[in-house]
Amino acid sequence: MRQSILTDQQAQFLREEKESLAEIQHALANLELPKESLESLQKAILQLDELFLIVVAGEFNAGKSALLNALLGEKALLEGATPTTSRVTLVKWGQEAKEEIIDESFAIYTYPLPILKELNIVDTPGTNAVIRQHERLTDEFVPRSDLVLFATSADRPMTESERQFLERILTWGKKVIFVLNKIDILDDASSLDEVCDFVIKHATTLLGDAPDLFPVSAKLAQRAKEEQDPVKAQELRASSRLDALESYINATLDDTTRLRLKFGNPLGVAEKLTAQASESIQSQAERFKEDKDTVEALEISIAAYENELKSELAPRLAEVENILHRLENRGIDFFDNTLRLTNIKSLIYGDKIRAEFEREVLEDMPEQIETQVQRLIDWLVQKDLHEWHQVMSYLQRRQAQYVDHLVGETYGAQDTRRRELIDSVGETVQTIVETYDHQKEASELAASVEAAVAKTAILEAGAVGLGALVAFVVVSSALDVTGTLAAGTMAILGLFIIPFKRKQAKENYQKKMRELRENLLKALNTQFNHETENALSRMRKGVSPYTRYILSERERIEETEAKLKKINQSLSALRAHSEDVFK
Repeated sequence: MRQSILTDQQAQFLREEKESLAEIQHALANLELPKESLESLQKAILQLDELFLIVVAGEFNAGKSALLNALLGEKALLEGATPTTSRVTLVKWGQEAKEEIIDESFAIYTYPLPILKELNIVDTPGTNAVIRQHERLTDEFVPRSDLVLFATSADRPMTESERQFLERILTWGKKVIFVLNKIDILDDASSLDEVCDFVIKHATTLLGDAPDLFPVSAKLAQRAKEEQDPVKAQELRASSRLDALESYINATLDDTTRLRLKFGNPLGVAEKLTAQASESIQSQAERFKEDKDTVEALEISIAAYENELKSELAPRLAEVENILHRLENRGIDFFDNTLRLTNIKSLIYGDKIRAEFEREVLEDMPEQIETQVQRLIDWLVQKDLHEWHQVMSYLQRRQAQYVDHLVGETYGAQDTRRRELIDSVGETVQTIVETYDHQKEASELAASVEAAVAKTAILEAGAVGLGALVAFVVVSSALDVTGTLAAGTMAILGLFIIPFKRKQAKENYQKKMRELRENLLKALNTQFNHETENALSRMRKGVSPYTRYILSERERIEETEAKLKKINQSLSALRAHSEDVFK
């Protein structure tokens, strides 16, 4: 852009806009937008330093080349009933009329016309061009344009191909001026009004507002240029109505208006790319929601499983403790019934008393504990299998949703990765469930519990230790009593020694039982908590590839949404600043 026409305020805004757009471009480059879209923004930014650019678009029979020739004042471009513009043509100022063909898709025409010192014009292939690459090239130039001159023909106004092309133009946020060409073929003013109303109606539907529409006849304008009779030339010129369009371009689009459009051009491109990125990330977020719900359901299910294990383990272990409490009570009763003065003769036979203790008190205590521990093991294994079934059902439902959603549809890298993970994790979980050996799991768990319990020397300190304790207490009590008998003091000391020994035996027994109970429960608690953590760890590890990916995707989507929000705020601020600069 020529710096001489900029005020200080405009020059300052231009610098700020370039800096902000460079940051926005960098941010958008990290959002996986198509390379072509990012290149469009780059070109639009570079266009800030170029002349005002008008792109002329429309169907090949709309008379675009004739319209340009009429505006330029001479037949610089080829005209005809068949497509004459086979390539994008940049018309710019030059000291002489010259055509430079860059390649089969692009050419540059230079002309020594004053208007071209203020702006450049691009003539494009028709929107309905047979060679589809022409439309692609036109799409590449539209983002760089500051104004689009859209030509439609009076004999075929607003065709379907033109409507579709307009929709693409409008997504770039461009200023569009409508030109209704070939009005000379219409019979009267009423017909002209009817066609103009038709164009305005359909253009308004697309734009949301009534467009600027200029009905012209490029053909009459050119005839006026060639006419030797000044009167006839003036009549033809008036009938062509080209003066209104030229006045709009030369007067209405003064420096300030041109600058406003030029400064707003890259903002429109950036806004479109941001909208594309927002639409894409919104679509990803919607597809991701079902995965997020599945992951949350899995996490809730596993957390509930963990809580159930912890809440149900304590009362189940309490059953083991109850067995030991009953054992302790039976032992106390045994001491009360056995260590009595009336039973003094039997007390000297320690082995016999020990046998009675083991028969009456210990009974099937080890078997009861083993049975209860086995119930604990079966409970834990059954809970484990049930939870694996739950996990499998969640994943299978998500797989079914993917199949229903993606049948006949194409999907991107994220969808492919998610589906691969769901299938992979689902197969792993299904294999675990199908090959789950209840008996083997219970046997292995029983072995680990038995090993853990054995490490506490409970058996040695348990039934055998208790029996030895009883034998020692009984024999020592008998000796004490028989000793007093030999001394002839049975009547006095026997009454005191036996109760004392009974009390001592009960206290020692209770202490021993307390140690036994604490050691056994500690060992069982430790082992079953360890097995519980292992079960939870295996489950979380089994689904972690899927859950980890979904969590990272959630973070990526949230970060992208935050970036887009910041970009939109920046673009809104630039728009507002631009309005202040050019109001």
